[in-house]
Amino acid sequence: MVFILPFGHAFSLMCNGPMGLYDLINRSVDIPAVAERALQYACLVRDGNRLTVPSREPYRSIESTTPVADADIIGLSLINSGDLHSVFRLLDLAGIPRRTADRTPGVHPLVVGGNSGLADPEPMADYLDVIFLGEAERSLPALVRTVHAHHTEPHRAPTSLHEQLARIPGLYVPSMYECHLRPGAGVSNVRPKTPTVPDAVHAQYLTVDDLHPAHFTYPITDRSAAGIHPVLGCRHSCGFCNLGVPPFRQAPLDLLTGYIDRLEELGVPKIIISAPTFTQYRHREQLLEYIHAYAQRAAAQGQKVTTIIGSVRADELSTHYLDAVTELGDFGHLFTELNLTQARGIITIAPEWAAPDLVALYGKTQSRERVDKAIDLCRASRHINTIMLYFIVGAPGERPEDRLAIADYARDVRERLGRPDGSVIVKLHQFMPKPGTLSQRLRMADPDIVATYTDQISTRLRKLVGEDTYAASYRVVPGDASRMHLEVVCSRGDRRVGKVLEDLFDSDHDLRTLTKAQLVEAMARRGLDYDQHLRHMDDPVLPWHITNHVHPAAEKQFTDRILARETTP
Repeated sequence: MVFILPFGHAFSLMCNGPMGLYDLINRSVDIPAVAERALQYACLVRDGNRLTVPSREPYRSIESTTPVADADIIGLSLINSGDLHSVFRLLDLAGIPRRTADRTPGVHPLVVGGNSGLADPEPMADYLDVIFLGEAERSLPALVRTVHAHHTEPHRAPTSLHEQLARIPGLYVPSMYECHLRPGAGVSNVRPKTPTVPDAVHAQYLTVDDLHPAHFTYPITDRSAAGIHPVLGCRHSCGFCNLGVPPFRQAPLDLLTGYIDRLEELGVPKIIISAPTFTQYRHREQLLEYIHAYAQRAAAQGQKVTTIIGSVRADELSTHYLDAVTELGDFGHLFTELNLTQARGIITIAPEWAAPDLVALYGKTQSRERVDKAIDLCRASRHINTIMLYFIVGAPGERPEDRLAIADYARDVRERLGRPDGSVIVKLHQFMPKPGTLSQRLRMADPDIVATYTDQISTRLRKLVGEDTYAASYRVVPGDASRMHLEVVCSRGDRRVGKVLEDLFDSDHDLRTLTKAQLVEAMARRGLDYDQHLRHMDDPVLPWHITNHVHPAAEKQFTDRILARETTP
């Protein structure tokens, strides 16, 4: 099995989903496979949307000289629905037919995919043989064994390989389902093609004991950085967020401290805590103290150890936590490390909305009072000089004054922080209903309109604090409109959307700078209406019907509350 990772080497090591499964296969003697990796090597040549290998050499994995196309199984991890078109780039690079219908089991690799970008799996239904739902520590070994048996003893198989795979819990095999498409967008019916295929596919979430250790720790390091995942899921279930969908679980402390010991042996200078809900980890202070002890021993030898921490919930901050964080010395946040030139000493908080009733309606618990209390703790710590605030814009129920209030919120946070060198970063995200959440049917705002909200918020913030203070102490970071246009259709589209992406890819439209007009035109050629993907989806059958397990009554109650705000003066 070859995992194709669309990043350079250093960043690929942070892809803990595929990397953890890679490690599981190679450490398990009872799984009849070896796992290898293929990356976006520095030598690859970009030609429009495509990547090619110089001198027409085959695209090969790191671990062997065997071409990737000779693998039995190809694994793709898709984190973001706006990047589904990368499937075409990677399969073309490897010389593998794009579509399931054009691949022959035993001749071409089985192409499988997973991760949050496939929350709506339908756009890739004609291109991925199998889509993993949830955690794959059980379903992937079962798939490998089934493929191995099919290849070694094909005469014993009473049914096709795809039909056998469709019976494995947690595996969605799109080719085994028939979709009846509606004009413009959506489906009227989805049903299995044979009685042996299940009517619904449930995501697999496992206990801590069932998860491979590499699910919680980066299995490979290049000695520049390594990371841990102390928690999975979230204790809260906000209506717009899929973090609360899997059950909340915590890594054993001794697993993580043993890993930190290994990093110290290797002299790894940067530790990444990849957990948006790290403050929910019951052993967080002990873990930070353990990392701090490593940093102190390294400092005594003239070496510097940095810790990067994911965002935290304001309602879970405590003095003890901040003390433990600030004692680390150098600490930062992953977004700033990768995207901004920003001083360390940063805490990230996600109020999501400035309007208190919107916060409550969408199920957030981070009230203004709790955020204020968290800022007070940051001020008292004397080590926090930067607050990053995450806000959602363009959500149903939102009014213009609610968006402008984000500027007031940012000003108040900096004033409350009370530091002359204090700064505030406002990171704006467009509201994007996620399949599998209570908000999955809600309408979306046009990304081109949402892009104007950044200017409105920035303009108001400049007026509130003055140009000089704004330039020195504030930054408003917008989302990527091109990616959001793709997310609009990929996060709730049907199987025709994949063909639209393929058309755009082949026409050499730069998908990094795609405009709405280009997308609308490409969709029209396939009989699709862009605006139907923005609307409130009251259809009885959603495109992701086979994988949808949201409780209808809870979904309706949530939707009714949100829509009621729009009609209330």
